[in-house]
Parts: sequence; structure tokens; C-alpha cells
Amino acid sequence: MSAAKIKKGDNVVVRSGKDKGRTGTVLQVMPKEGKVVVQGVNVAVRHRKPTQLNPQGGIERREAPMAIAKVGLADPKTGKATRVRFEEKDGKKVRVAVKSGETIDG
Repeated sequence: MSAAKIKKGDNVVVRSGKDKGRTGTVLQVMPKEGKVVVQGVNVAVRHRKPTQLNPQGGIERREAPMAIAKVGLADPKTGKATRVRFEEKDGKKVRVAVKSGETIDG
């Protein structure tokens, strides 16, 4: 399998859908499903009945997974979405933003 272009903790920009243009931090990556969970983006609302575990009940808001293709890594320089390529620097494989040429990790 190829190296992951988006990892947990990365800042990403939503490229399409109802949250287009919003930014957030990746909380979880699910490579087998091709999905990511981004903080504050694609928030799903569930109305919960009171239970023994949650006697209050109420409205629960949580981030739902979204397609990894809908997000792009935020360029460290501009903050806009960019593609990612891999380069070898000092014997280490690092991610590089295509638009600005900035190193993302390392």
C-alpha cells in the first residue's frame, strides 16, 4: 500500500460538499474505507433518548466520517488546499506541498 498523504493531526481544507472551504484538524483516518474525520466539519446531529448510561438524553453533535477525496491538505504557507508529493531529504521520505514546495513533516 502507498504512503498516506493525509495523516492524523494534519490541517485540511474541505474541497467539496456542504462544508466546502472550511478547515479543520484530522481526528481520525480510515484508509480501508477511504474516509477521514475532521474536527468541526460534517457534524451530524442525533437526538438521544434518556438511558441508564445517559440519564439526561438530549441532542448529540459529533463529526461524521467524510470521503478523503473531499479534503486537501492545507498548504503551510498559504492555508489553501494543495496536493502532496513525496521527496527524500537527508535520507528521509517527507511530504511536500505541491503549490509552495514547503515541507509538511520533518
